[in-house]
Amino acid sequence: MRRRSLLLAVPAGLLTLAGCGDDKADKAKSKPSDSPTNSPSAAPTGKIVSGPVPEITKGTKFGQKPTVAKGPGKASPDLAVKTLIEGKGKEVAKGDYLQAHYLGQIWATAKVFDNSYDRGNPTVFPIGVGQVIPGWDQALVGKKLDSRVELAIPPKMGYGEEGNKQAGIKGSDTLVFVVDLVNSFNAKSSVKGQEVAQSNKDLPKIGTNTDGKAPSIDVPKTDAPKKLVSSYVLEGDGDKIKETDSVLCQYKGVLWVDGKEFDSSYKSGRLAQFQLAQVVKGWAQGLTGKKVGSRVLIVIPPELGYGDQPPQNSSIKKDSTLVFCVDILAKA
Repeated sequence: MRRRSLLLAVPAGLLTLAGCGDDKADKAKSKPSDSPTNSPSAAPTGKIVSGPVPEITKGTKFGQKPTVAKGPGKASPDLAVKTLIEGKGKEVAKGDYLQAHYLGQIWATAKVFDNSYDRGNPTVFPIGVGQVIPGWDQALVGKKLDSRVELAIPPKMGYGEEGNKQAGIKGSDTLVFVVDLVNSFNAKSSVKGQEVAQSNKDLPKIGTNTDGKAPSIDVPKTDAPKKLVSSYVLEGDGDKIKETDSVLCQYKGVLWVDGKEFDSSYKSGRLAQFQLAQVVKGWAQGLTGKKVGSRVLIVIPPELGYGDQPPQNSSIKKDSTLVFCVDILAKA
């Protein structure tokens, strides 16, 4: 299993094997053993100053892995924030899922403890809502996409007095981050892929609107397919999803038998972020190989869905065939 980001204070997985269509499980958070959980329970806020911050000696362009010098002398006791490159994108809003590349190191030693550049994918996480260390929540909301921002975060706005032993961070360490703001998503996000013909009359037809509203799903009055169906409705041009990836998506699910909706991120107002290994086999197999930025139709036969063990308190019955419309917004 690839190493997860040390940045996250609480993992953000929403849709679990036992949870599709179950409000209680939707709210549950998975907790991988290699993700830190020792951030302060209350998110402190404080004064923001412009420096000091260390010099970037290499990799000074947006998207390049930076090399950052040691901190120049004594760090500020306040949160230091400096915009190195001013982007022209939209402002990051509280509650958005922020997609960002970053490098983190310790002020006094310049020891790098984590970076997303080497993993090849920017990280995706909720911002401004207590899901990441407080310094990130306070510093990045309101910044524009395509910006590069450098942060010097005092212990009280990082991992607190306990630090993070896994990362080699002491409770007295000021943390330095360089963050490239790549993209952001919210409950009104849709993909913008190229429309693909839906010519099979025996399969559900999916709406192609990209206005952030839930697409329609029209289920035909025919027998459900016996095998998994996964096909493009809108085809994006992003990277292909691997079975080991985490994804951020919008989705809507209906029952084949009557077309009734049983679950929807559009209705809940919460995007879904999860590892493919955490969801039912039909989702994992249906999304693997599909491109980021795509809308996908997935028809899941019972043996790849919930079979004879449907989620409690849902309208899904035993041996139900499920129909999903999934917008793949990002991977991480």
